[in-house]
Amino acid sequence: MNLIVIHGPNLNMLGRRNKEIYGSFTLEELYEELSEHFPTVDFTFFQSNYEGELIDIIHHALDDDYQALLINPGALTHYSYALRDALELLKVPKVEVHLTNIMEREAFRKVDVLDGVVERRFMGKKIDSYIEAITFLLDKTVV
Repeated sequence: MNLIVIHGPNLNMLGRRNKEIYGSFTLEELYEELSEHFPTVDFTFFQSNYEGELIDIIHHALDDDYQALLINPGALTHYSYALRDALELLKVPKVEVHLTNIMEREAFRKVDVLDGVVERRFMGKKIDSYIEAITFLLDKTVV
């Protein structure tokens, strides 16, 4: 499977952010863990702190040969209708991942404007949320 993995704002700061909430691993360590856990998956990893760059990447994915998309949009989850609209254009299976359970955190984090344009959300299990999400996508894309 050819999978694009997109990370939004502040996820480049993993390992430096509140470790009790997000864990002590870095984004690069997360990428390595996923690549090792899923050796048959062809990953493309992308991170940006800029909403427009994330939208551009999703637009480019329309023309590329990706079979699925995984996104951890960070705080954009809670207010980016532009990101939602871009994801809606992409017709491959899409999942949303969060390291923490956003439904058990601050009230503003319980709003998820991407709900409904992704097939499923995985959250609250740190790296295991990603592993569950990719396993789900692999099951969805088996021909």
